[in-house]
Amino acid sequence: MKIGVIVAMDKEYNDLQKIAKSFENKEIILIKCGIGTVNAALGAQKLIFEHHPDVIISTGCAGGNGDDINIQDVIVSTELCYHDVYCGRAIDDTTKYGQVQGMPERFAADPKLLEVVDKMPVKTHKGLIVTGDWFVDTREKMQSIIDLFPEAKAVDMESCAIAQACYINKVPFISFRIISDIPLRDTDASQYHNFWSNVANRSFEATRTFLENL
Repeated sequence: MKIGVIVAMDKEYNDLQKIAKSFENKEIILIKCGIGTVNAALGAQKLIFEHHPDVIISTGCAGGNGDDINIQDVIVSTELCYHDVYCGRAIDDTTKYGQVQGMPERFAADPKLLEVVDKMPVKTHKGLIVTGDWFVDTREKMQSIIDLFPEAKAVDMESCAIAQACYINKVPFISFRIISDIPLRDTDASQYHNFWSNVANRSFEATRTFLENL
């Protein structure tokens, strides 16, 4: 099996590179796409065109919604949408907030990949991940997103764009996001900075376990 793994930042890439190299019996193509939805979609498309992976995994950090989520918890996408996309109702009054017109309301993670997650001996939270081109560093911004998507488990800047590229290209997809901060409990992104200083290097064990079980 050929497995594509996409991360956004150098810090994430460095940690995942060590994990990818530890597998001798699986072909893992790890790429760093850069931050944001355009970089994420371009990275996914490049990965698909050049390497033709059987599955694609998005992983990295994300902000948590503050309910039953804590820092370093792992969120696994069951579905994904954008928190900053609205196509309006002038042409089609069935398009929902967060949906790109002509695309599904939400992009579903591959059910067979979710079955692998269910068998893992690692605690995860499964649910909705919402994506947008905004680093959420205030309580007010996070609350505005949760008001629209109260069931969202995590907010990031890449996952849904990768999911959309995979949907168009018919490549099975799933996202693993490690919670780096809870904006509703923070005021100045100090949790995020502390995450990278103290705990990030222990945060990709769920991704490793998933790769082991594929």
